[in-house]
Amino acid sequence: MSPMSPWEIILGIVIMVFAVLLVVLVLMQSGKDKRLSGSIAGGAETFFGKSKGKTADKILSRITTVLAFVFGITAVVMYILISIYKV
Repeated sequence: MSPMSPWEIILGIVIMVFAVLLVVLVLMQSGKDKRLSGSIAGGAETFFGKSKGKTADKILSRITTVLAFVFGITAVVMYILISIYKV
């Protein structure tokens, strides 16, 4: 077994950091399950409220989506580098 290249080490660390950040971001979001009574009673309150689009959950959701995309791209790049250099 050959030693790991510097790129593999760097990308491995980056993937681990992204994985931990993804777990933390997902755990920070509130649940989407409000039950039937909450969706009927609280729906108008959220729709007509002052915080229409800039809630913390919406921001966390967008950050999570971007981070998941970057995580996937990094994993694919690492797979390609490993397959090129290990042949």
